[in-house]
Amino acid sequence: MTTCPNQQKNLKDCTCTFDCPRKGMCCECITYHRAQNQLPGCYFSKEAERTGDRSVAHFVRENA
Repeated sequence: MTTCPNQQKNLKDCTCTFDCPRKGMCCECITYHRAQNQLPGCYFSKEAERTGDRSVAHFVRENA
């Protein structure tokens, strides 16, 4: 993993509640979740994010 010059700034807006090595490094977070066919936690409401279900189907259900 690389360092991110914006990590501290990004952490202020990061809504992910999980302990993750990509926290605050949005580029790496999006790349990781995309490879898993998921969306990052910041796409979800607080309640939906806490479920840990990052699937696109979950996002669609929550936003339908």
